[in-house]
Amino acid sequence: MAFSSDNVRVFLAVLDSGSFSAAARLLGRVPSAVSMTIAQLEAELDLALFDRSTREPRPTDVARALEPQARLLASQLRQLQAHAQQLHQGLERRLTLAIAPELLSAPWSQPLAVLASEFPSLDVEVLSAPQADALRLLHAGQAQLALVFERPGTDEREAFQEVGHETLVAVMSPDHPEARTRQDRFRLKDLMDIRQIAVAGEDRQGADPRVLVARRIWRTDSHLATLSLVQAGLGWAYLPQRLVAPLVTTGQLVEIRFGNMSNQLRLWVDVVWQNDQPLGLGAKRFIELMRLAAA
Repeated sequence: MAFSSDNVRVFLAVLDSGSFSAAARLLGRVPSAVSMTIAQLEAELDLALFDRSTREPRPTDVARALEPQARLLASQLRQLQAHAQQLHQGLERRLTLAIAPELLSAPWSQPLAVLASEFPSLDVEVLSAPQADALRLLHAGQAQLALVFERPGTDEREAFQEVGHETLVAVMSPDHPEARTRQDRFRLKDLMDIRQIAVAGEDRQGADPRVLVARRIWRTDSHLATLSLVQAGLGWAYLPQRLVAPLVTTGQLVEIRFGNMSNQLRLWVDVVWQNDQPLGLGAKRFIELMRLAAA
């Protein structure tokens, strides 16, 4: 095979520097070694890559035709070497992140974009699941990290980094019968008898009691499904403020106003991992990026 990582590097160095001697200085070699490498490549290809009739060698049309693929090959080799080095340093093959649906609109995608630019060969998988289920995925080893709300209690299996907060606001459809009759005369205890739509796992274990307050609850596994049911007038819900704000502005939803307290819940957000499992390079960097974004 004519091309190798070494002679491609030499070929591009001559193209970039304009001469064998300048390429030699760039590569830390003697000019005769560079000239010999190019001559051997030309012999194996049976093609002239440089015109030597002038003082400095000039690339031929053949060389210019081969240049784009040579640069692509050199770039791929650099990426391969970088990936191998990152694997040696502890980069995982895949990073799986489980996210509570209410946090899908939270600012986690930009840190992930930075991570992708720093580790382009890292495969990333993002799973959305109700908080209790996201934590189950974490504990089962099916996810390395979980982005969830603060937990009511502590779990000795978990370590975490606080990465900001999310505001949930109580909303319902303006067409809901209670919205038309009560208007702003709600109290929190009034909502206990009105159907609530909530993102929740198969049971309420691990759910924050501040979020699940009604006696009758319809459960979904998606904040978008919850939103759809609320808009249909089937109940009320606590939903992320950044998600519902445009709908409140246009009158498609109304905020449920309480006479004696705020209608908002401000919950802290954590990135959680298993404290008995070593984190890979990508997971560590994502946690750091999330921490910096929240600072």
